[in-house]
Amino acid sequence: MNAAIAVETTIPILGPGAAGTRLSPEEFDQGEFVEGWRYELIDGVFVVNPAPLPQERGPNERLGYWLLHYQEFHPQGSVLVDTLPEHDILVDQQRRRADRAIWIGVSQPIDYAQTPTIAVEFVSQGKRNWLRDYEHKRAEYAAIGIKEYWVINRFARSLTVFIAGQGEQVFNEQAVYRTALLPGFELSMAKLMAVADRYARE
Repeated sequence: MNAAIAVETTIPILGPGAAGTRLSPEEFDQGEFVEGWRYELIDGVFVVNPAPLPQERGPNERLGYWLLHYQEFHPQGSVLVDTLPEHDILVDQQRRRADRAIWIGVSQPIDYAQTPTIAVEFVSQGKRNWLRDYEHKRAEYAAIGIKEYWVINRFARSLTVFIAGQGEQVFNEQAVYRTALLPGFELSMAKLMAVADRYARE
């Protein structure tokens, strides 16, 4: 009688020391990650970035609060199915980390591997980060069907919205952004920048 041989699968432990390692999407998806860092898989390479600063996390938390308040209390808030911070988005064979993902009008329960309706990025300092947020992610998110991509820039004190098939719109610090995807929801840039400023002083 042939005895069955158990095959043990090794789960990779992925942290800063693995930066630059070539991985398959399956290896990335099955990995156990060292906390305190942000991880992406870009062109088959494991990319490690520092965790977001309080000036980014604070406004992101406030945006999440406003979205959930809209969901619970606005008459049309049920269109918002869910929103999550620090969410991995599948872009073909790549894995991008979005500061916030928003799912609108999708069936429940949500398959969180599915493409969100809106992706949000809070810009970090540095030319490389700006190029990633304004150029690379813009093209990648458009290719997978994300309907709106919000880039919130506390340095320029602006919001850039990339709308699928319609180009981009730029809003200044005094603007209130409204989208047909979330009827009745209002994003006040002045209030959001005030949160960023508070964390910058701490």
